[in-house]
Amino acid sequence: MADLLLGQVLSFNGDPFGLGPKAARVNEAVVVDQGRIAAVGSAASLRATFPQARVTDYGQHLISAGFVDAHVHYPQTAIIASWGKRLIDWLNQYTFPEEMRFADPAYAAEVAARYFDLALAHGTTSMCSYATIHPASVDAFFEQAQARGLRAFAGKTCMDRNAPEGLRDTAQSAYDDSKALLAKWHGRERLSYVITPRFSPTSTPEQLAAMGALWAENPDCLMQTHLSEQTDEIAWVKDLFPQSRDYLDTYEAHGLLREGAVYGHAIHLTPHEKARLAQAGASVVHCPTSNTFIGSGLFDMGLAQSLRVGLATDTGGGSSFSMLRTMAASYEVAQLRGQALHPSQLWWLATQGSARALRAEHQIGNIAVGAEADLVVVNLASTPAIEQATRRAEGIWQAVFPTIMLGDDRAIDAVWIAGRLLL
Repeated sequence: MADLLLGQVLSFNGDPFGLGPKAARVNEAVVVDQGRIAAVGSAASLRATFPQARVTDYGQHLISAGFVDAHVHYPQTAIIASWGKRLIDWLNQYTFPEEMRFADPAYAAEVAARYFDLALAHGTTSMCSYATIHPASVDAFFEQAQARGLRAFAGKTCMDRNAPEGLRDTAQSAYDDSKALLAKWHGRERLSYVITPRFSPTSTPEQLAAMGALWAENPDCLMQTHLSEQTDEIAWVKDLFPQSRDYLDTYEAHGLLREGAVYGHAIHLTPHEKARLAQAGASVVHCPTSNTFIGSGLFDMGLAQSLRVGLATDTGGGSSFSMLRTMAASYEVAQLRGQALHPSQLWWLATQGSARALRAEHQIGNIAVGAEADLVVVNLASTPAIEQATRRAEGIWQAVFPTIMLGDDRAIDAVWIAGRLLL
């Protein structure tokens, strides 16, 4: 039976970075049937067209596509908000010791379940995650995602140098493990495997080449890695790859730059790197709470004019599981760069923008007929502070913006996955 949901139904008919707020529209109702969006329109017309549908009235709550988190490290769930210094210190002190624990499949399963519970409670319905070098960490992630019916993306993190012995593989084992996991999980229900070298400092040229070869053999997969997160990291890459023109070239030289490439952070890009990313049709992902928490720098949202830009929590370098908090941080970072992002742009980044970055905009990230019915219902008066601010709002975006800046999991009233009420 179809479900008819009433509320303020937000969808996009274009990119607000190009079209402005008029790229968004608000309707009164949406119909979900057999896991997909069947219709969007006025309450009266949809009641008449779908007289047998079950009706759920969410009042003045906002009904949106579920949030899409385009860059996550689910194995770092337990170490979120750990005090640290710079990126390399943080990796050595917290990340690598924690990831060592994922050699235990039971621990991987425990953390994966906890991560998904936290993400869904914050309205995130799809995510693209790094696992660890352990194949069981990938299995744990996908098993939990599959149990919840989610569209999810992940891959085994490959590292064969500059990491503890228990977290290093080899070029050959990384290829073999990744190939086997890809065959097991890619395209299974709503799951997608992502080829995942962590970043150039922890992969030899031989391993990068092996990942490039695997990607060439499986061109419908995504490839994810990190790019230009911190200035000292960039200097390190220059020392490790003296023959490379720049950081991006360490990937391009090994077949890791084209459509379907997803680069996290991308803060300190050279003009040549920006041009090559655009020419190749690659995506970059903005991780604002992580970039400020670890002191990496301020992302240039001007890149959204020429690149596919997604938004991400970067759990656990990022300091929140909430895409609302991530939107707020993105707004604050842009302000420091003299860019005033409109609420429509922030919401688009967390939904359709991130879906586009993952080449999944035809499936998730928008309320459009035929799209998969992953929805989040947001209470725009979830706390006294937000309620008193929205009470005087004139228009949808004045009503939404206080929730962006002040909201948390208390704002998430309901989560629908593939047309099924999950929370």
